[in-house]
Amino acid sequence: MIPELAFTPPVGTPAGVEVLSLAELRSRTRPEQLAGPNRHDFHVLVTLTDGSLRHTVDFAGYGLELGSWLWVRPGQVHQWGDTAGAEGRLILFERDFPNPATAAAARLDEPYAPVVRTPVGDEGEALRVAADHLDREFRGTIRMPVDVHVAVLRHLLAVLVLRLAHLTGPAGGTASGPGTAYARFRDAVERGFADSRRLEDYARALGYSSRTLSRATLAAAGVGAKEFIDRRVVLEARRMLAHSELSAARIAAQLGFSSATNFGKYFHKHTGRTPAAFRDSARGRAAPGSDGA
Repeated sequence: MIPELAFTPPVGTPAGVEVLSLAELRSRTRPEQLAGPNRHDFHVLVTLTDGSLRHTVDFAGYGLELGSWLWVRPGQVHQWGDTAGAEGRLILFERDFPNPATAAAARLDEPYAPVVRTPVGDEGEALRVAADHLDREFRGTIRMPVDVHVAVLRHLLAVLVLRLAHLTGPAGGTASGPGTAYARFRDAVERGFADSRRLEDYARALGYSSRTLSRATLAAAGVGAKEFIDRRVVLEARRMLAHSELSAARIAAQLGFSSATNFGKYFHKHTGRTPAAFRDSARGRAAPGSDGA
């Protein structure tokens, strides 16, 4: 089993949050660890100060340029591209480090949030100042009680993630959010995709017709409701294939399939690859992200 990486900041640093540079990441991590599939139980924010970077998150490739921010959330599988030509800042924080009000307002548990966010105008400078302030406080030598230091870091992180979650530019936040039908359906799929792949089951449980859910999902996500369910199942299958040594039979059982054969047929139908071929690709025998998403 490839371990899910836990939050392990250096000894002597505050619990719950860490700020480091790409250079520091390279110095303490083996290249193969960065190149291989990683799955964290904490949030990872990345922004560049020099160069550019390719990064794969949930098997889709993203380009990160100066001024943009990459946000990898707990549970997502990601792979670093070549970091040699880039410098930047990473901010890592555990799920429960922000207070509940911040977590709700910043939608920290949103599984469909944009991966790359690009600030517009003064938003970029506000984010830079917030990140600089957090970095200085994290590395600071001002003596204060530990609980006070942690409280300050929590407040500074809140400023950063709230600004980042509510950008007005491309892939930023939206004022209205998703429609009610789609939001309820999306959340139900997130809870139940391993129990049912039938649109009719979700429609009945939510009190909508299948047609209503399909229209709402098409308008909000660009795909029909049944395809939305299938994509979520395939994504979890990809995550498990890339990140674990579970057999196809075990993965099939965890995803609600009656047999490894049925799982294999379903996976091939939706990806064009067998589970074994996809696992080989994700482990580095093909370019990261080349399988599409």
